[in-house]
Amino acid sequence: MQGKIVKGIAGFYYVHVVGSGVYECKAKGVFRRDGIKPLVGDDAEIEILDEKDMEGNITEILPRRNELIRPAVANIDQALVVFAVTEPEPHFNLLDRFLVMMERKDIPTVLCFNKTDIAESPDIEKLEEIYRGCGCPLVFTSAREQINIERLKAFLKGKTTAIAGPSGVGKSSLINLVQPHVQMETGNISRKIARGKHTTRHSELIVINEDSYIMDTPGFSSLYVNDFEKEELKYCFPEFAPYEGKCRFSGCDHIHEPGCAVKDAAAQGKIHKIRYGNYVEMYRELQERKRY
Repeated sequence: MQGKIVKGIAGFYYVHVVGSGVYECKAKGVFRRDGIKPLVGDDAEIEILDEKDMEGNITEILPRRNELIRPAVANIDQALVVFAVTEPEPHFNLLDRFLVMMERKDIPTVLCFNKTDIAESPDIEKLEEIYRGCGCPLVFTSAREQINIERLKAFLKGKTTAIAGPSGVGKSSLINLVQPHVQMETGNISRKIARGKHTTRHSELIVINEDSYIMDTPGFSSLYVNDFEKEELKYCFPEFAPYEGKCRFSGCDHIHEPGCAVKDAAAQGKIHKIRYGNYVEMYRELQERKRY
């Protein structure tokens, strides 16, 4: 029987099997021997030990499409980055760091700006202007007024989505709105994972429907992967792509070189100054890290 690991606590793994429900499983010793640790998001083969109590063993972890280290999750189809249009004001540098991380991992991103019900039109237009060329679809929502929730659901359909963003932007409200109103097949999971209620929060997959999941990933938002060379950073900004190869010097890093097409585009407003400024800041950080 095949399912997806939706949570892991203290050596127990909770595997959602479409049409059956959630099974509490242990991982066979062969995984420890081979140095394989099951991750939330893994697709797994399980053997049933007790159908009544829905208990089993994980016998095989299927090949992973991708994997993140912090948080330790696998098989992400896309990320949903949620910021508020206002209250709190968007932290652009944090947002761009997240986009860089996902670009590095080849994980598509949907950029959601919530709280449009309390925002001014110029604020929304400014965000559209900044992120128009970032390579991500944009969706503007109001969880309170339930605006654009169906459009958001369409982005999530058939995918495993990691949701991230700072506190206070309405992530929990959006998660509640995209879940079905009726409890799905996961009623028995609450009892089984009660032992984990007083532990550190863990990554968890929330079932939206039979082939759609949202991954609530504590600590995801502050993550910034800097395990790469500064010369690679420019490829994480899709707006730069039309200008690659048009600079005076080949291998231009778009920082201090004369005759730089990207710098010219930023000066002309074709690349937004906030995005370009954050690129420069991240480049300097990678430069400093290399120095030490």
